[in-house]
Amino acid sequence: MQVLENAFLAGWESTRRDAVTVGIADAEDSLRELKELTASAGARVVGTALQRSSDPDPATLLGRGKVHEIRAEAHAAGADLVIFDHDLTPTQLRNLERMLDLKVIDRTQIILDIFARRARSREGQLQVELAQLNYLLPRLSGHGTALSRLGGGIGTRGPGEQKLEMDRRRIRGRIRILTEGIERVRSQRALHRAHRRDQNLHTVALVGYTNAGKSTLFNALTSAGVVTSARMFATLDPTVRALPLDSHRMALLSDTVGFIRKLPSHLVAAFRATLEELEEARLLLHVTDASDPQRDAQDAAVEVLLEDLGVAATPRLHVWNKVDLLAPGERRKLETEERSVATSAQTGEGLENLRQRIADALAADPMVEAEFDLSSSDGKHLALLHQSGTVVSTHYEADRVFVRARVPESVREKLKLSTIEASRER
Repeated sequence: MQVLENAFLAGWESTRRDAVTVGIADAEDSLRELKELTASAGARVVGTALQRSSDPDPATLLGRGKVHEIRAEAHAAGADLVIFDHDLTPTQLRNLERMLDLKVIDRTQIILDIFARRARSREGQLQVELAQLNYLLPRLSGHGTALSRLGGGIGTRGPGEQKLEMDRRRIRGRIRILTEGIERVRSQRALHRAHRRDQNLHTVALVGYTNAGKSTLFNALTSAGVVTSARMFATLDPTVRALPLDSHRMALLSDTVGFIRKLPSHLVAAFRATLEELEEARLLLHVTDASDPQRDAQDAAVEVLLEDLGVAATPRLHVWNKVDLLAPGERRKLETEERSVATSAQTGEGLENLRQRIADALAADPMVEAEFDLSSSDGKHLALLHQSGTVVSTHYEADRVFVRARVPESVREKLKLSTIEASRER
C-alpha cells in the first residue's frame, strides 16, 4: 500500500492594483485548485498559507518572515514537502529548501508529476519527459537538496532518477533526441490528418477546463470507453473516434488534455504536437462544468489558451455540461444563450440536440477549394488561410502571392471581399 506524502501549500498574491487580472479567480481560488492538483498527484494537504504583498521577494517569493512562519507550521503538521502555487526561480528554490528544511516544488512540477502519471502512449511519455528536462536544465546548478535526494515521491516521477545525475551536456543531448522523436510524431499526425481530409471527414474537437466532463461527454457521443475520473488531467493522450451525426453523415471527435489556469507557456509548447488536433478542427466544442461556481474564471482561462494556440477564430459551440446538477431556473437561463447547448453526459440529457447542432454547424460552412490573389506583404490574410484551412500550393510573382487553399466558405467570401476592396484602393 502506497503511503501518501503530506504536503503544505503556499501561495502569493500581489496587492498592486495594476496586477489584478479581470476574469481570473484570486489567489485563494488558485490555492483551492492546487489542493485538487495535489490530491491528483497522490498527496494529502496538511496546511495552507497565503502571502499578500506588492511585489514578490526575489530571494524567497514570500519574504523571510513568512517563510519562517511556514517552516514552523509545516513541521508542526508533519509535512514532507511544501508546494508553491507559483513558478519558482532556481535561486528561490534553493533558498526555500535551505530555509524550510523540506522538499520544495512549484506549480509546474506538480503539473508535470500528474502528466507523468497520466501519460500512457509513447507520444505522451516523450512530451512529458521533454517538458521535465527543459524544466530541470536551468535548475541543475545549486538546486539544493533536490538533486541529491534519492527515492520516490512527488516531483521525481517521469524520466526516472537518472536525470538527477545527468550533467547539462547529457540533458541537452536527450532533449535533442526527444525533440526529434516528437517531430516524427507530428509528421505521422500530419499524414493522418491529410488522410482524413482526402476522405472529407471533418474533425470536431472537445476543449475546456480540466474535469469539466469532456471525456464522459466523449464516451457518451462515441461509445469510446476512454478512462474517466473526477481527478484533474485524467485525460492526457489525445483520442479520435468516429462521431455519427445522422444516417448520412459522419465526423471525427477529438478529446484533448484539459486546460488549467496558470498553465506555463513552456508546457503548452511541449504539448503542441498533441494540441495540433485543435488546429485542424472545423468546430470546437467548449465544454464547461455548469455546476462549478468558478466556471466564469475557468472559461476565461480557456479563452486565453485558445488565443495562445492560435485557434480562437475557429467556429465554436459552447456546451454547458452537468446541467442535471443545476436548479431549473439556472438551466433555463443557460439554454437561452446563443450558440450554446445544455447537456448532461452522465444522464444523456441534451445529447441528441448537441449532435444536431454539430451537424448544422458543419453543414452551414462547408469547405471549398479556391485560389487567392494577395499582396506578398499581406501577412494577416496569409496567416488566416493557414489557420483556418489547408494551403495546397503557393506561388509568388513580383509583389503578389497566389495561394490555392481549402478553407471554409465563409473565409473564402471574407477574403474575396477584402481583395475587391484592396483592388479598388490600388
